[in-house]
Amino acid sequence: MKWSKMSHIGLVRKNNEDNCCVCDDIKLFAVADGMGGHKAGEIASRLALDELTSYLRTNSTMLDKDPVEALRQAVCNANAAVLEFASTDEEKFRGMGTTITAAVHQENKIYVAHVGDSRAYLIRGEEIRLLTSDHSLVNELVKSGGITPEEAENHPQKNVLTRAIGTSRTVDVDINIEQVLSGDIIILCTDGLSNLVNPEELKQLAGTEIPLQERAKLLTERALDRGGGDNITVVLFQIE
Repeated sequence: MKWSKMSHIGLVRKNNEDNCCVCDDIKLFAVADGMGGHKAGEIASRLALDELTSYLRTNSTMLDKDPVEALRQAVCNANAAVLEFASTDEEKFRGMGTTITAAVHQENKIYVAHVGDSRAYLIRGEEIRLLTSDHSLVNELVKSGGITPEEAENHPQKNVLTRAIGTSRTVDVDINIEQVLSGDIIILCTDGLSNLVNPEELKQLAGTEIPLQERAKLLTERALDRGGGDNITVVLFQIE
């Protein structure tokens, strides 16, 4: 499988709280966007992805037989790991947490596990489709009809999450199963990209006939051109 990944601190933040990973052996791709002071967000996102990959590698038989349950348990373990770490210094790590959006590819399907407001998109030909639903206050307002999608774009509480890793003892994990075809492109990204580059632009830049690493670079540069106000992380993979 062809893939690429890129993470950039952006033009405003003092450190990069995003992390990402690609594990060819279990066909896992993931991004995480951390939150919290004293570099706690950076620690949370890395710790969560380390726990996710460790669990899935240790339980590879379960992953093969029941990828939905394996992913759910892996994310729950990541949640517990972040909570446990935060308890080692509650004052220093108060508010520690992270998003996770992870995808596992098996045969003609991808299994997407999701908590938070990082995103997964699928590009097929001239179409792009969002595979995840943001766990954010603003998205809840949009779904309830309280505000319009246009109003949501610049809402002052846009970054308030309703669900995250490491913020409560239990976590509800969205799992989405998608049929995939040869040539399909999957984008996993943090909101530092999706807030600044709209889906049509994502499709155009990620779907060009150039190496995937160059496409990841184009996406990152577009977000930087728009101000780069947040960390920017993207993982691309193409179904062969």
